[in-house]
Amino acid sequence: MTKPLWLTTAVICSALALGACSSTRLSGPPVRGAAAAPITEAPPVEAVPSGPVEASPLPPIAGAPIAPGMTTPPAGGTEIAGLPPAPPPPTIGGPAPAAAPAPAPTNRTAMVGNWSVQTSGGSCRVQLSSTPALDLYRASASGCSNQDLSKVNAWDYRDGEVYLYQTGGSVTARLRGSSSSLSGVLAKSGAPLSLTR
Repeated sequence: MTKPLWLTTAVICSALALGACSSTRLSGPPVRGAAAAPITEAPPVEAVPSGPVEASPLPPIAGAPIAPGMTTPPAGGTEIAGLPPAPPPPTIGGPAPAAAPAPAPTNRTAMVGNWSVQTSGGSCRVQLSSTPALDLYRASASGCSNQDLSKVNAWDYRDGEVYLYQTGGSVTARLRGSSSSLSGVLAKSGAPLSLTR
């Protein structure tokens, strides 16, 4: 039975590859042909010192801001045109900045709850609920002598203003203020109106 040609070729190639990879340590010095050039070793190269190394920061790039904490350009640097000088450091123990006024409420939930209503005709109570009523929210009024206020049944908060609505969807009042105090006018009469917690 004859072996396939590819198997014979593979065995021969493997034998040649193993022979080429043999170690000189095990087999002795390599054999050179007569025409080969003689092997010479290069002399060792010594490192030559290049002198002392000096480190200094680079000047900033023209137009770039000065790094935080750097009040003057670095030594040997250039001035950067167009940039203001660094501000002086803050003083410790100086007067405290004035407190900012409380911002107006920015959402509807800050307005939910019970309110005391003051009008030229007297006082009453209005409750603003978080329960949805179509595209508005439920509201109720109690003890109001003003006919329009007594019919309040819905409310909304838009663009920093509270709108009170009555049955039928007409606006009863429009108010502006904070989550603890609102002031405005009645829509029909223009009479002043205020709500407080």
